[in-house]
Amino acid sequence: MMGDAPAGLWPFRGEAAIFDFDGTLADTAHIWREVDLEFLARRGLPYTTDYPQRLAALGFEDGAKYTIERFGLHETVEEICDEWNRLGRQLYRNTVTLRPGALHYIQTLKSAGIPCALATTNNKDVLGGMRRVNVYEVFDACVHGADVGKGKDHPDIYLEAARRLRVEPEACVVFEDIVPALHSARRAGMRACGVRANDPNQIVEETKKAADCWLDDWRDITYGGKLK
Repeated sequence: MMGDAPAGLWPFRGEAAIFDFDGTLADTAHIWREVDLEFLARRGLPYTTDYPQRLAALGFEDGAKYTIERFGLHETVEEICDEWNRLGRQLYRNTVTLRPGALHYIQTLKSAGIPCALATTNNKDVLGGMRRVNVYEVFDACVHGADVGKGKDHPDIYLEAARRLRVEPEACVVFEDIVPALHSARRAGMRACGVRANDPNQIVEETKKAADCWLDDWRDITYGGKLK
């Protein structure tokens, strides 16, 4: 679904932009569903929609801890993370790219002197193995959940991204597709833009309520104005 882009995305009202990856910039819900289904099936465990929703904000290590506690597993956090990374790398390598219009927006911001950071709970090895997009060339800074030791239910990852970009938190705009992350960005003093994900598990109305503004499609952003 396409519509009007919210005010402030162009001309950009801020000094820096911080982007989530999965769901926000790339359609990867189907990939992680495959990972979850295979991981759980190997252990004879059921798949329910609340499981990926919970994992989305936690990141790998905290997600593994949650999985161990939820299902009473006897595996270590490292063993579970290694399995997730192995499955994810295989699926990301040849298929994942950015959503239509997303790369153009990031490049337009950077051309206008607006630094851009990636803030993701995804693993460096998974994202670094992608053949169709190199996020480490696209962004001025990349912060992973492992860098701060906390998931997106805490604001640390956004504050670290702002620090690396050398911009005050209040001058940043964060683009996210999940409720806990949007709440965390706002707690950090940042403007939070919710993004519609092609993910059947996204709770759209709750996500809209958690955000300062809402974007249905990256292609909705028009570039007729001059930078303020």
